Amino acid sequence: MTGKDRKMDVTRRTMLKTGAAMTAGALGGLATQGAWAAGSDKPEKEEVKVGFIPLTDCASVVMASVLGIDKKYGIKIVPTKEASWAGVRDKLVNGELDAAHVLYGLIYGVHLGVSGPKKDMAMLMTLNNNGQAITLSKKLADKGAVDGPSLAKLMQSDKREYVFAQTFPTGTHAMWLYYWLASYGINPMKDAKIITVPPPQMVANMRVGNMDGYCVGEPWGHRAIADGIGITGVTTQDIWRDHPEKVLGTTADFVKKYPNTARALTAAVLEAGKWIDASLSNKNKMAETIADKSYVNTSVDVINQRILGRYQNGLGKTWDDPNYMKFYNDGAVNFPYLSDGMWFLTQHKRWGLLKDDVDYLGVAKAINQIDLYKDAAAMAKVSVPKDAMRTSKLIDGATWDGKNPQAYAASFKIKA
Repeated sequence: MTGKDRKMDVTRRTMLKTGAAMTAGALGGLATQGAWAAGSDKPEKEEVKVGFIPLTDCASVVMASVLGIDKKYGIKIVPTKEASWAGVRDKLVNGELDAAHVLYGLIYGVHLGVSGPKKDMAMLMTLNNNGQAITLSKKLADKGAVDGPSLAKLMQSDKREYVFAQTFPTGTHAMWLYYWLASYGINPMKDAKIITVPPPQMVANMRVGNMDGYCVGEPWGHRAIADGIGITGVTTQDIWRDHPEKVLGTTADFVKKYPNTARALTAAVLEAGKWIDASLSNKNKMAETIADKSYVNTSVDVINQRILGRYQNGLGKTWDDPNYMKFYNDGAVNFPYLSDGMWFLTQHKRWGLLKDDVDYLGVAKAINQIDLYKDAAAMAKVSVPKDAMRTSKLIDGATWDGKNPQAYAASFKIKA
């Protein structure tokens, strides 16, 4: 970094801190106006430890704390940086963390006992849609594998072992990776070796040749391109436009013991997501904040390119993607749709993580805290959809609407 760059960086950070302090002050002044901060609605637990992994989509949790939005709802969020999703899982289960920025499928996997110790879990809200990617190594690209069809062709002709990484066995990245590979005739369980790697370690592992491709959240897709070691094979929004991604997760015990706290936490993070999506200036301030070593620990530019929808694939193609990572999108992002949770269950069944069909709707209703979310949304003045189900069309042309999950899970030609 040049002397000029350092001066600009210091100036930007100073402006951000000043703006954050002003915002926090303004929001803090509203704290006494909310009925939820006093009387019977007062949060039972005022300091809330919320875990996060160094990824762009931890932003609404971080900004709720940095901007002081949490104070408005009578709580103090303490963001806690974690090293891996397995670590987040363990700390949620044993109570070291009150809640976490966490993979949708991790919460479901723990609830059913297929991704570690079985524990009744709760999903408070969806934190973001879109914004993940599948990265292929530059070595694969040099051999012509730059997308699904060309990767399948190369793997058929070159019979060596191919290694792909995801971030947690029942998590979102595993499901996007498997779904994408299978859409082009590649069985991830038979035709490749799948490994689990924590998000911040993906780029380093690809650099030394430990994998041919990986699926992870930003900024680690763009970082591979910036470092010249990988290319974007597909974005996850091209697999499923406006797909659910990270959630605000906790245990069922926490919601039962601290319902007012859970509601206040949801409202604060919901309002932070609303703030991020409100303007270009806010997005830039968010990128400045979470790029810090305390959070994601990368350059601001690596974060804000894709957060603004400015994509490049590492092969000379650039485009403006309207379906970039969103944290609010007029509330469409955050509602805990039952059909979203059920989709992950169908994929867990498809890939043998669940041995038998479950009560798909019943499990989703137990985990997704719709009534609590509606109360929090009312506090944050956010509209909610009328239906807890939504219809989505995925990359292979299949439509998912949640109406017949058992048949959907059984309908795939490629499965475990």
